Amino acid sequence: MGEEAGRPRVGLLGLTLELYESLSPALREGREGWVRRAVVPALDPAAEVSFPGAAFRREDVERQVDRFEAEGCDALLVMLLTYSPSQIALPALKRTRLPIVVWNTQELFSVDEDFDDARMVENHGVHGTQDLANVLRRGGVPFHYVTSHLSDPDGVEEVADFFAVAAAVSRLRRARLGLLGYPFPGMGDFALDTTHMAATLGCAWTQMPMEEYVSRAGEAAPDAVAALVAEYGDAYEVDADLAEADLEATARAEVALRGMVAERGLDGFSYQFTAFGEDERVETLPFVAASRLMADGVGFGGEGDLVGAAGTALLNRLRPPASFTEMFTVDFAGNGVFMSHMGEANVAMARSGRKVRLVARGRPITRTRGRQLVLVTGFAPGPATLFALTLGPGGRWRMIASRVKIEDVAPLDSMAVPHSRISPEGDVRAFLTAYARAGGPHHCAICFGDARRRIEMAARLLDADYREV
Repeated sequence: MGEEAGRPRVGLLGLTLELYESLSPALREGREGWVRRAVVPALDPAAEVSFPGAAFRREDVERQVDRFEAEGCDALLVMLLTYSPSQIALPALKRTRLPIVVWNTQELFSVDEDFDDARMVENHGVHGTQDLANVLRRGGVPFHYVTSHLSDPDGVEEVADFFAVAAAVSRLRRARLGLLGYPFPGMGDFALDTTHMAATLGCAWTQMPMEEYVSRAGEAAPDAVAALVAEYGDAYEVDADLAEADLEATARAEVALRGMVAERGLDGFSYQFTAFGEDERVETLPFVAASRLMADGVGFGGEGDLVGAAGTALLNRLRPPASFTEMFTVDFAGNGVFMSHMGEANVAMARSGRKVRLVARGRPITRTRGRQLVLVTGFAPGPATLFALTLGPGGRWRMIASRVKIEDVAPLDSMAVPHSRISPEGDVRAFLTAYARAGGPHHCAICFGDARRRIEMAARLLDADYREV
């Protein structure tokens, strides 16, 4: 499914001053040694860093930036290893496609009684970053700027966040989305011009014929079906009411959908559940397959929502794992919201302590020949981020993020759909009102932890509005 996730690839552009080549010939070598000895290892958990050495002439900068682009880097990290005049770097930074982060850092932590001329010359990049930031702003070049020391508790974290975001945005720009069926008639909040989506987000999309789904399910290899049925039995709490035929039909649906996603190299997909009911040959709906594909990192959106699929795929890159979800019922008494959907939730986000139940929906959501099985996933409790990607006024993309808490409430035995409860930081009335006023759509995504900084960075890189509610 799509490309395998890995560490972001980053080009480190270390700038120095050409004058020091004659005034202090050993200075550049010492600064390069510090980068290789301390900076690159500090960044190694977060990124694969390419550092060819310091650059002090315009042609050197241009050659290095060309190299980073050719290497397929996701981001460009600019560091002033000494002061360096901004105009040697501006032309290359103006034309590069790589997202830029300027890291204002140095080897020295404190200026004390041992401070001298040598230490000052080795640690005077700050005014070079100011020179550079000024001309980048004047030149209309977007960039992120971080000030921290390597020893700061979160010194590398923000830089690492930028790398992760740059890689996620790069992946989104070349993402492939699949649509099985058609968008739910009348649902306007995810209606879109796919040409606009391709021109702005970069996402391409492809139609997945229902005929192919039916054929693949009917022709699923018996050994593949048997292996999945055995996996269901081992991984989940299979309801005693389910027959072998129910499990086999669900497995055939998963074989079919996985094959379609894999062969098309999809990063995300959506289907419209009523479209399955229009073909009398359909055995069952791929609810279980969608839940398990999300666990494998594939984005999903319900009801033919390609925007929701792109949003879930993006959040899964920004802060994995992530799941598609939807707000269903307000819990005024508990100051929360009951989250659910027809049958899809990332099963990798399930709470521990009990296997996820595999059950049949009591009421079919559309006509199928067999029963419709669902994994009753309840998300693990704790801090989380609710996220929505949507179109705002003038066709500009908007990203909405909310810090929430997944409540420590076990799934209800009475519910045959995935479900959880979340609570906002403030009053649920104010939260839902602010979400609606920000243009929040009815489909959203959720991940563990606080992803707001990464989401805001992604919005900047995509030239999207950012709203926090």
